[in-house]
Amino acid sequence: MLSEANGSNGSIAGAGALLNILRDGQARTRAELVQLTGLARSTLAQRLDALLSQQWIIPTEEAISSGGRPAIAFTFNRTARVVLSADLGATHARVAVTDLGTTVLAERAAEVSIDRGPEETLGWLQRTFEEMLTETGHRPDEICGIGVGLPGPVEHSSGRPVNPPIMPGWDGFPVPEWLGSRLGAPVLVDNDVNIMALGEHWAARPESDHLIFVKIGTGIGCGIISDRRLHRGAQGAAGDIGHIRVASALGTVCRCGNVGCLEAVASGAAMAAKLSADGVEAEDSRDVVRLVRGGNTHAVQLIRQAGREVGDVLASIVNFFNPSVIVVGGDISEAGEQVLAGLREVIYSRSLPLATQHLTITASELGDRAGVIGAAVMVIEHVLAPGSVDRSVSAA
Repeated sequence: MLSEANGSNGSIAGAGALLNILRDGQARTRAELVQLTGLARSTLAQRLDALLSQQWIIPTEEAISSGGRPAIAFTFNRTARVVLSADLGATHARVAVTDLGTTVLAERAAEVSIDRGPEETLGWLQRTFEEMLTETGHRPDEICGIGVGLPGPVEHSSGRPVNPPIMPGWDGFPVPEWLGSRLGAPVLVDNDVNIMALGEHWAARPESDHLIFVKIGTGIGCGIISDRRLHRGAQGAAGDIGHIRVASALGTVCRCGNVGCLEAVASGAAMAAKLSADGVEAEDSRDVVRLVRGGNTHAVQLIRQAGREVGDVLASIVNFFNPSVIVVGGDISEAGEQVLAGLREVIYSRSLPLATQHLTITASELGDRAGVIGAAVMVIEHVLAPGSVDRSVSAA
């Protein structure tokens, strides 16, 4: 039941909580909302008017009738604003425009190397967003927010990368300020694996309370969903499993500068380097997947072993965190059962029986789209939080 504040300002300030109820997409009449919230009709009317004025809700086209005069019902307006989202990887990027329900209105993928530096990369992103807005027929003032995923550690509170191993020139760069000032909208930035976890959970597995999303691509990392919420840790570094030391990597130097990291032996970049050293043409993780699909025995052996290496680290996490689902994404997941077989082999043999009793290990359902959907979810959940909506209607 919603609390009822005194005065018109208090009544309007509760509009965000009312919108939160209507976000499930179900149309409800004033009478139904009064019964559901316990609010007085006058208070409810003020909050509905505030939401209608900002177009967060709209009357349904067909009024609901219970035998007498039809009653107008209200529903969440998914088209009230648009969200710009970007998943920037080490070597390629995916960019999208979505509505407030994460329906993709326009989407692009491109080969973009993150090591070109922040201004060149973000300049490309700005131009791409502007082109896509024109393509979809939307104006800049319709943007409610911009979500960006980066392939390295990000301090979520500031949106700034922190010592990212594969992103020269990005350390401490003010991504939200740089992009936001040029596009005129608030910008949220996070690690790419975190937004993939958000996207997969939102779109494919909303029923899962505890989920681990593992990205195996140029690098390795994982996003943690705990009690249906993304867990970032104190500074945003939670889930950085790629730099956990493993026995098989002792003596191998990682790109982060340390020795013995999981990423140094099990990432797509590491496998491509091994294949190249053996005379097989492979520049990146996508080449590794291409070779596996083509039946290259060496590539198949490497990717199966990589699955075992990652599985060895995840077995400890399964015992510690006890997730119900492990979802595998990133370029290497496109190799299908080869990498999953290696993961399952080790996790099921090394984890406690109780922890694996109902554990599902599966490939991402969203594939390459997980990141852009997750970046949109990050923005939507921020913009439509009750407090944020209250501030937007109070300022109108």
